[in-house]
Amino acid sequence: MLSHLRELIAYRNLLYNLVLRDLKVRYKNSALGVIWSLLNPLLMAVVFSMVFKQAFGGDLRQYYVFFLVGIMPWNFFSGSLMAGTMAMVNNAGLIKKVHFPRELLPMAAVLSNLVNFLIALIVLVIFLFASGLGLSIHALWLPVILATQLIFTLGLALLLGSINVFYRDVLMILDIVMLAWFFLTPVFYPFEQFNSMAGLNLGGVVFEPARVMRWLNPMASIIDGYRTVLWGNTSTLGPVSMAPDFLLRTFVTAVLVFILGYYVFWRTHKLFGEKL
Repeated sequence: MLSHLRELIAYRNLLYNLVLRDLKVRYKNSALGVIWSLLNPLLMAVVFSMVFKQAFGGDLRQYYVFFLVGIMPWNFFSGSLMAGTMAMVNNAGLIKKVHFPRELLPMAAVLSNLVNFLIALIVLVIFLFASGLGLSIHALWLPVILATQLIFTLGLALLLGSINVFYRDVLMILDIVMLAWFFLTPVFYPFEQFNSMAGLNLGGVVFEPARVMRWLNPMASIIDGYRTVLWGNTSTLGPVSMAPDFLLRTFVTAVLVFILGYYVFWRTHKLFGEKL
């Protein structure tokens, strides 16, 4: 394992070039180029705010900020999964001809989306200050939340990217799953909305929707984490601190998903050249 880690470090320049290549391909022949990373969340905030504000956010203060804080990390997550799932298939020629650590491909897919996410944060910071919220001391939680999301996303990208080599239906299934996942994640509505839902009684055991979401949907906790430290919640007038126990559980889940994804990837990567 240590020798493989040293190999990954030795190929860090290749990782950098793969990320740079992905970014160039994304904005190739685009008149605005990387500016789209700034415009995309802004335009989405305008459109989605008009659509969802009355239905889900009529009583929420600064709904455009509320929405931006949710949609940006979600776009990073969904974009990374889609690109990571296709990373091996799209680079079949490279895999067959060149020796290098194969996990660099899904890593590059995730990191290129991370770059776009970090650029888009400029828009969010501008909106935070324009709305009077600014950045509080609670924003210091952001690196921890981002690291948790990065670990979780990379684990899924490794898992799905390796499975997609053998079963090309994965991407089509993922399209449907991501749509359902989007609506089950508090992107355009507050997490507290789950608290108002009645619990499900199964055999005398009551399952509370909020608790189920915390345990079974890590992205719900991650996006709620971003929103808590940057916007607040429905019972506050501004950002508040994260609940460490919620974040710890999500971090542990992210690490377990990463271990699973890397294990599946490691067990199958030697067959990629043959299957591709």
